[in-house]
Amino acid sequence: MDIIKVFGSNLRKYRTEQGISQEAFADKCGLHRTYISAIECYRRSISLENVQRIADALDIETYKLFMEE
Repeated sequence: MDIIKVFGSNLRKYRTEQGISQEAFADKCGLHRTYISAIECYRRSISLENVQRIADALDIETYKLFMEE
């Protein structure tokens, strides 16, 4: 399991299911759009604090971002 790919893919999946653009989502969780893009493109590791911010902005349980399909 490549945790960076799993997280990035899940972030993109949940964000697009909610119909939120990267820019709007970044604003919602207080992060920069290029940071969100880098996560979704598997180019960025992420701190636990930002994992929680992303889960809160998506209104999902944190563990769901780490579940492999």
